[in-house]
Amino acid sequence: MPVKKTTKKKTTTKKTSLKKSAPKKAPSKKATSKSWLRRFWASRSKLTKVILVLYAVGFLVFGSMYAISVWFRIKHADEPIQWGTTWSFKYARELGIDPFQGFEATLRDLPISRVRIMSYWDQHEPENNQYNWEELDWQFEQAEKYDTDVSLAVGLRQPRWPECHWPGWAQELEFAEWREELKDYMAAVVERYDDHPALVEYQLENEFFLSVFGICPDHSRERLVDEYEFLNDMTDTRITISRSNNALGWPVNEPEPDDYSVSVYKRVWDVTFTKQYFEYPFPAWFYGFLGGISEITQGKQNFFIHELQAEPWGPRPTADLTAEEQLESMDPRRLESRLKYAHDTGIRTIDIWGSEWYYWQMTEFDNDTLWTTVQTELPKLD
Repeated sequence: MPVKKTTKKKTTTKKTSLKKSAPKKAPSKKATSKSWLRRFWASRSKLTKVILVLYAVGFLVFGSMYAISVWFRIKHADEPIQWGTTWSFKYARELGIDPFQGFEATLRDLPISRVRIMSYWDQHEPENNQYNWEELDWQFEQAEKYDTDVSLAVGLRQPRWPECHWPGWAQELEFAEWREELKDYMAAVVERYDDHPALVEYQLENEFFLSVFGICPDHSRERLVDEYEFLNDMTDTRITISRSNNALGWPVNEPEPDDYSVSVYKRVWDVTFTKQYFEYPFPAWFYGFLGGISEITQGKQNFFIHELQAEPWGPRPTADLTAEEQLESMDPRRLESRLKYAHDTGIRTIDIWGSEWYYWQMTEFDNDTLWTTVQTELPKLD
């Protein structure tokens, strides 16, 4: 009997490989930070979240503003500083000083290279189509004699109270009529002085939009644009428009002049609420930021201070203040600090405001400390 061949079944034992489980990775610092922030944010109240968002936005805004001001200062650091001033014959007479002697002394004795003078409409066209250029001609002659650049204010609104200086005959006209008469007067000014070697710029309508200060009949942008286009068509000389009220109000749209200037005020008398002196809180770098953002967004290379407050702003007109009241608002120490403040903005063209007052203090009160402060401090800040 045949033997049945049997085959052995191979029994295979299943080998199970016991893999060691890899150790869990520690969460990354980034993940931990995100997790902590989520827990922190979730645990805050709505009010706290609002406050934190406001803080973050404020930090971003002011940080960016400061960075722009630093860029502006560095960019222009190697440029020489031009110091200038403003001189008003009308204001000099209000103070009781000789405007001719004071103007010449200012150009001769103070370390300035530019001066802003005014073409007051009521003074130079007292009667319709009857012009009197004698005083303005003389100022241009003195500027040329002392190698001083002239910034000539034109238009209805020009420095010093009541801000808008128009003759009585024009005030009796309707709006459409007097604005055409004003343009005729501006044309006469440009035709007379546009080729003068001392002239470097026109300032059109000083602080035009500052409706809360001065006695003026109109602040419409349409008129400012019309005057700018009219002036620009007549001249190749640079045109500047000044921002108003420490630059808190200014023409962000039309017109866009060649240059922007700004008025800088620090210590003024508050006539409305506190009845005491108020110090504007803006740091010097704020104005450097204005210069930088103007240059970045509008390509305005020449952004300058046309009016650095360096004279009293008291509870009454300066001419009516006692000598002690004047110095309480502005004394040599504050004047020195104000000049340093302007220097620290990084702006390279600075016109100080108050030369008539320094001369008045020196000649009428026998106090030359303010005049001397300007003489000695400006060269230090170059």
